[in-house]
Amino acid sequence: MTVSDAYRVCERVVRSRARNFSYGIRLLPPPKRRALSAVYAFARRVDDIGDGHGPAAERLIDLGRMRAALQAPHEEPGDPVLIALADAAGRYPIPLAAFNELIEGCTADVRGADYERYDQLLTYCRCVAGSIGRLSLGVFGSEDPKTAEPLADSLGVALQLTNILRDVREDRTSGRVYLPAEDLDRFGCTLRIDGDGRFTDPPDRLGRLIRFQAERADAWYADGIRLLPHLDRRSAACTAAMAGIYRRLLHRIAARPAEALAARSSLPGWEKALVAAGALAGVSR
Repeated sequence: MTVSDAYRVCERVVRSRARNFSYGIRLLPPPKRRALSAVYAFARRVDDIGDGHGPAAERLIDLGRMRAALQAPHEEPGDPVLIALADAAGRYPIPLAAFNELIEGCTADVRGADYERYDQLLTYCRCVAGSIGRLSLGVFGSEDPKTAEPLADSLGVALQLTNILRDVREDRTSGRVYLPAEDLDRFGCTLRIDGDGRFTDPPDRLGRLIRFQAERADAWYADGIRLLPHLDRRSAACTAAMAGIYRRLLHRIAARPAEALAARSSLPGWEKALVAAGALAGVSR
């Protein structure tokens, strides 16, 4: 398999699996688009293991294999994702070690970790999403990485908190609860579900809980969006599109928490395209 073939495989993964991110990735010039697609494809592979339903012991072994593959990607010569990722890392200063943080976060998922406090949840978010922000920054590039890196991390946290709110029902039916126990207690919620898969907590309490979490996530967007001036125009447009799509989704969840808890919230394709076009037009650098 050629490197070009490998990149095409990764780009297909993005088109089929990254329905929100793909709108931003399209705004990058081809070399950076290919490199970020390789980063996403490997991250998707790790996430799929963490989100899988096979025996925990087997999934932990698979995560260990992912960690080993990062150390010696050339030992899997037929793996298109590793071929593309190795090539991308040779072209851009991608901090591949950050993938180890993603693997740690997915390991926690496999082991069924829950979170008593908000700061514990933030540690998890930095592992599984802040790491992706820093990996992406390696592709984007920045003249001031020391300033840009924590902002990329903040934006990753914002996106992950949004994912958690989007997936509260789906995660709960799978036996996972990411919202901190201290916050559930604060709002008098248990997140128990009945035989029909509906939450038994009073809707007004659940609504206050979701809006409180959404306000926290929105603050992370406000911090992370300060990354844009540190990026070139196309990278900034990509980042603004991704953040804009997820932030709109967050605001929709906060405005209609009952709907978000009944079914997974999403934006229609035309709205995502509109956000992406606005991001490209709105970034002046």
